Amino acid sequence: MSDHLPASMAVPGDSGPAAAKPLEVQVTRLRAVWRLACTVGHAVHGLLIVLTLFPHLDRATRLQRIRWWAGKLLRQLGLGLQVEGTWRPGAKLVVANHISWLDIMAIHATCPEARFVSKADVQRWPLIGRLVDSAGTLYLQREQRRDALRVVHRMAEALRAGETVAVFPEGTTGDGNRLLPFHANLLQAAIATDTPVQPVALRYADATCANSPAARWVGETTLAQSLWQLACGQGLTVHLTILGAQACGHADRRSLAMHLRECIAQTFEPVLGADPR
Repeated sequence: MSDHLPASMAVPGDSGPAAAKPLEVQVTRLRAVWRLACTVGHAVHGLLIVLTLFPHLDRATRLQRIRWWAGKLLRQLGLGLQVEGTWRPGAKLVVANHISWLDIMAIHATCPEARFVSKADVQRWPLIGRLVDSAGTLYLQREQRRDALRVVHRMAEALRAGETVAVFPEGTTGDGNRLLPFHANLLQAAIATDTPVQPVALRYADATCANSPAARWVGETTLAQSLWQLACGQGLTVHLTILGAQACGHADRRSLAMHLRECIAQTFEPVLGADPR
C-alpha cells in the first residue's frame, strides 16, 4: 500500500515523501484523527443539548452554552483563540471578513448572542446545521433575488429588539490574503434602524505562517476536507480583532460597505506585509 497522502488529505507543508520524516507524518495523522474524533463527539454532545435542554433553558443560560460549545470546538480541533478589542453592548450589526466556516465559532466563542445571516445550504449540513439553527441563524436563499429584502426586514426586526446580528458582506470565503468586495444590501438593516455597526477582522495563523493555508475554505473544498486540514494544523490560532462600533444612521450603504472594508483591511497590513484590498 502506498504511503502517499491523497491531495485532499495532505499534511500542511508536506511537499512529498522526502520532505517529511515518516514518523512525523504518522504522528500528525494520528493527532488529526484524534482531534476529529473529539470534534465529532463534541458535535453530537451539542446536538443532544440542543434537542433536550435548550427548550427548557432561559436566554442567558443558552448563551452561556453557545459560548462554551463554540470555544470548545475550536480547542478540540487544536485551535487557539486570541481576541483584541471589546464588543459593544446591546444592539449592533457585526460585519466580518470571511475565511472559514469556523469564523462563526470564533465569534460565538466571544459574542454568543450574535445571530448570523447564512446561506440556506448550511441547514442541510450534518450535525452542524442543526446546531447553527439553534443559535437563531437567519437564512438567505441566494438563488432568489427578492429573498435579500425579506432577510433585511428580519434583520431590522432583530436589531430593533436590541439583538446582535452578524454578516459576512463578502458573500463567500476568501483566502485571507485579500478581501473580496463587500456587498452592501444587508447593511441597509442597520442604516434603517440607526443601529451601530461593529467591524471585525478574522485571521488564522499557524506556527510558520501569519495567514495559514490550513484554515482556508475556498473553491471546491468540502467540509470534510476542511476539517482534515484544520486537524492536521500545527499551532493554529484564530486572531479576532474587534474594532470600534460606528454609527451609520442615514449613511449611503455602498459608501458604508467600502468604509467598513477599508477598516478591516487596515488591520492586516502590519501583519501580512501586503495590501489586502
